[in-house]
Amino acid sequence: MNTTLETGRPLVVSQVLAMLLLAGALAVGIAFEARVGLLMVVGAALGVALYHAAFGFTAAWRVFISERRGRGLRAQMVMLAIAVLLFFPALGAGTLFGREVTGFVAPIGVSVVVGAFLFGIGMQLGGGCASGTLFTAGGGNARMMITLLFFIVGSVIGSAHFSWWMTLPAFQPVSLVQTFGAGGGIAVSLALFGAIAAFTVFMEKRRHGQLEEAPRINLSERRWLTGPWPLLLGAVALALLNFATLALAGRPWGITSAFALWGAKGYELLGGDVSGWGYWQAPGNAAALRASVWSDITTVMNVGIILGAMMAATLAGRFAPSFRIPLRSLAAAVIGGLMLGYGARLAFGCNIGAYFSGISSGSLHGWVWLVAGFAGNMAGVRLRPFFFTGGRSQPARVKGS
Repeated sequence: MNTTLETGRPLVVSQVLAMLLLAGALAVGIAFEARVGLLMVVGAALGVALYHAAFGFTAAWRVFISERRGRGLRAQMVMLAIAVLLFFPALGAGTLFGREVTGFVAPIGVSVVVGAFLFGIGMQLGGGCASGTLFTAGGGNARMMITLLFFIVGSVIGSAHFSWWMTLPAFQPVSLVQTFGAGGGIAVSLALFGAIAAFTVFMEKRRHGQLEEAPRINLSERRWLTGPWPLLLGAVALALLNFATLALAGRPWGITSAFALWGAKGYELLGGDVSGWGYWQAPGNAAALRASVWSDITTVMNVGIILGAMMAATLAGRFAPSFRIPLRSLAAAVIGGLMLGYGARLAFGCNIGAYFSGISSGSLHGWVWLVAGFAGNMAGVRLRPFFFTGGRSQPARVKGS
């Protein structure tokens, strides 16, 4: 059942959610550190921006692959351009507002290529990426809750096989910031973003003769609360909020490491033991496994994203879960979720941790992830007709996922 803001009910529910968010942020801030509580609020802001701007990666890539419409891809290039302008000077200096900061810079090898390719297929079958899964699940999409569950399962399986994948050939990590300096890295990155954007313009005009016109949205006072937001506003918001994450957490925004942690803790509650797996013997992962899940920054931000998306969906009058999921669509959610989780572990992250934050960190592995992930999306688009009538799985409002 959809509601409108005038009824007062969405406003009351959103106020309850806001109180829950603030109480949770205060609790983790007191129990651990104030910055951890603030990061839950940043996560909520990410959830609101993702939902109201319908900003995602899966549909943007699918639309370009199948229809040659590139507006979503160009918005991603704007997001990345703003991010590198903010990130590279801080990463080059090593500090931001007095706090030590590091980027997500990872090796480039077989695991990244295979993992990103699998993740790309999973995006199209599961119906969303890592951020898309969180904000659409938080927005009341019941099917995406299934995808999220099996995303977690796939992450655990990926962590079990992680050590074997790490034995395969790989190059050492490469950082554009270290190789070219902050200024040189920015120049190289902006040139690449511009080339990708120009390519989408060329392909779109070649197919359609002109560029798709963006919907005109009047951001009145109410629109800020109920949405929708322009896609470019979402791009700017995500870049700024990722920078806020860097300032508070000392590293960029990530999502999927928390899924592996949740799954591992759940597996141990059932009597399993993951401590002997190579992935969980790394110092940071081992410490996270021993500690409270609420001390994990990624977990706290993910919970914030879900709550923020729930608030946004409620204010928009669109929080109306439907549990009528066709069997083939359900199967795609299960298969896609497993591929998303498994692929993210092999590739050192997802569309956020590896693609968005990896490229924003100057890591060459982020660019490799982009190429392999896009190839996986191309394969996934071809597989979609076997699972979805007309190749679609998501309501129009969350088509950005």
